[in-house]
This record gives sequence, structure tokens and C-alpha cells, in this order.
Amino acid sequence: MKDVKIAFRKPIFPVSEALQQYLEKYNRTTKIKFLYEDLLRFSDSVRILDKEGKDTLWLGVLYSEYEFKEIEANLNKIYTLLHSDGDTATLPYLKVDTIDFCTFGNSKPFRIRVRNVLNDNYTYFYIKQADASRIFGLELEDLLSPNRINFLVYKNTLIEEHILGIPGDVFIQKHLVNCTELEKAQISKEFVKFNERCLIGLLGDMRSYNYVVIPIHDFDQVIYRIRPIDFDQQTYEGNLKVYLPQYFKENNQMVNMVLEKLKPSSIEQYRKEVRSQIVKRVTSSQNRFDELISIMKKDNIAPEANVIELRTALQKLTYDVNFKYCKTMGDIMETGIKFVLRNYKKEY
Repeated sequence: MKDVKIAFRKPIFPVSEALQQYLEKYNRTTKIKFLYEDLLRFSDSVRILDKEGKDTLWLGVLYSEYEFKEIEANLNKIYTLLHSDGDTATLPYLKVDTIDFCTFGNSKPFRIRVRNVLNDNYTYFYIKQADASRIFGLELEDLLSPNRINFLVYKNTLIEEHILGIPGDVFIQKHLVNCTELEKAQISKEFVKFNERCLIGLLGDMRSYNYVVIPIHDFDQVIYRIRPIDFDQQTYEGNLKVYLPQYFKENNQMVNMVLEKLKPSSIEQYRKEVRSQIVKRVTSSQNRFDELISIMKKDNIAPEANVIELRTALQKLTYDVNFKYCKTMGDIMETGIKFVLRNYKKEY
């Protein structure tokens, strides 16, 4: 299978005034005066290695005592905004254990670990550079998928909650071999659904390290869910295959398992189930979806060449002439959802 490659690093697109107003309307903003740049004031760093001694591409960063006190106070407040609507009662019991920095990736995120000293439970969250296309991806995931997403925006700073799960590459390497044949069939079904959701939502670059596998115990069995954790490549690339996880070499094991465990008729049935669920989610939050798409249609979140390439590929795939008239990635997203809505009505 030919591997899909992303040749260039995607630029960061500014948050428009219209998108900012949308975020404020739906309580996605915060007024806490703390910026991504404030975390860049670290004085030293150390490489973080995994249990096997391999470089994780994360750096543990260190601050002067004075800087750290101010930063920790703000990070604890952000934690309460994410998890308890800013309730300050828990602030005396919160401690920032670690701050890690990743130079691998467009948003160059900071990963924060906050611990409750009363019970030693800890939680992660991330602070990144705000990027309009990433924010569109987060919102679309919240609206179109079974997963809820918690995030906040302040000026050029994006705060994202941590998504629990086993990183896809780790799951494939270390856990998949121990799954029963029934579990492998169930994971195959989930991968088909995940593949379809990414295509319809135009979420790209779902290589194995950009999604997590979540095991859930249900009576006497374990079932698995797959959800994305990186929304950087939302409606940016022109190559249609970028939006299909099946075309990345990192997912070859998953793809081979699907072909082994599922019949073509079953694969098509699971794809239909995804389309049905997306239709129901769009219709149940139609006004909010329409508001978001209206903003997305006017926003510049991809080069014109990418828009032309993607609309051409989708027109060939769907035989829907409406793609031909799309001028922006927002137009393409709207046309794609309308295509799914129309075909759902025909089927049912």
C-alpha cells in the first residue's frame, strides 16, 4: 500500500473576529490573562525518555523560582476553568507537577500535569498556539462525533483538555497481539467507523500516534473505541487520502485486520451507521453547526490550490457537481455534509 506523505508544515491561521464571537457565544473563551508565550520563559530543559529509554520528543522545562510561582498560580486557575467552571475552592490543593514542551508538531504544545495533593490524583492539559483550523477541527469533532471536547481560547492561546486512551501506535505495537479474535473483529469495526468519520469531517493526518484506542469494560467483555487527539490537519490538505486513515503506513496493521475480519457488506454497513449518526447529530444541533460553517466558509484556512485539488477529488468520489463550485474549505465541508444528508434521506 502506497504511503501518504504530508510534504510541508501547515501554517498557523489567526482566529478571526467572527470565530472569536462564536467561541464567546458558546462559552469557549476565558478572560484569564495568561498567554502561550508566558510558558516560553523557561530557563532550562531536559529530554524526556520513555520506559525503554527512547526519546519521546518532549522536553521537561524548568523555570526560575519567581517565574514558576506566577506560572503555577495561573495554570491552577486554568485547570479549574477546564474542570469546574473556575471554582476556586480547590486551588489550595492543586500543584503543578511538571511542564513539558514539544517542538515536534505545528502547535509546539506545552503539556501540564496538575496534581491534587489531597489524594495524589493528577490530570494533564495542553497549552498551544491558537490556530483557526485546529479550533474548527475541535468544534466539528464536538458536533459530529460521539466525543465531547473541552477547550478554551484566550487571544492567541488555546487550552485543551487531555484525552484519555492508549496512543494508537503503542496499542498496535504492544496490545493488539493480546486481543482475542472477537476483540480484533470489534476493533476492525471501530477502525472502519473512525475512517469514515475522518473522511466526512475532513480531519486529516490520522496516523497511529494522532489517535487513541480506548478499552471499555462491558459486562464480561472489553470493547474498544477510537478517537482523534490531534486536530492540526483539519480541512487543510488537498490530497483526499490524507483524510482517510487507511492510507497511512502506520495504520497498515489495522487495515490488514479489517480486510481479514470483515466482509465488504459489513464494512459498508458500518460506514452507513456512521453517516446515520452524523445526520442525527447535525440535525439536533443545526443552528450551531450552520453558524460554525458560515464562519468557516469565509475564513482562509488553506491555500487555493489545496481547495481546488480536494474539491476535484470529492467530486470524482461522490459524482456531486456541487463540489465544483466550492471556493473555500468551509464550502467543501458544507457541501460534503449536505451530500451525506441527501443520501441518508434517499436510503431511509
